[in-house]
Amino acid sequence: MARSNRSRGRAARAREPHPELDIERMTASWRRIEVRGGREWNVQPVSELQAVKPYLCPGCGLEVAPGVAHLVVWRADGVLGDAADLAARRHWHIHCWRIVTQ
Repeated sequence: MARSNRSRGRAARAREPHPELDIERMTASWRRIEVRGGREWNVQPVSELQAVKPYLCPGCGLEVAPGVAHLVVWRADGVLGDAADLAARRHWHIHCWRIVTQ
């Protein structure tokens, strides 16, 4: 019997497991460590082109709109481990991160 190269559609994709978070991939690009308030924070910039979803900034409570450069920030010294810290990351306006965490 000949093999079909057609897509199997939504039903086949629905059975595939959801990929896990790849911590190394998420933390590999332009990430830096900053110390604020006696704690270490991972700070990773997001360019205008990479910003495709809206988020709420914890500094001002306003939306970080798609297409706006911003920062993704998460604990670098958390006690629950890297996966938990990465899951708790937040998207900040650049100016909010500078002002609120001085």
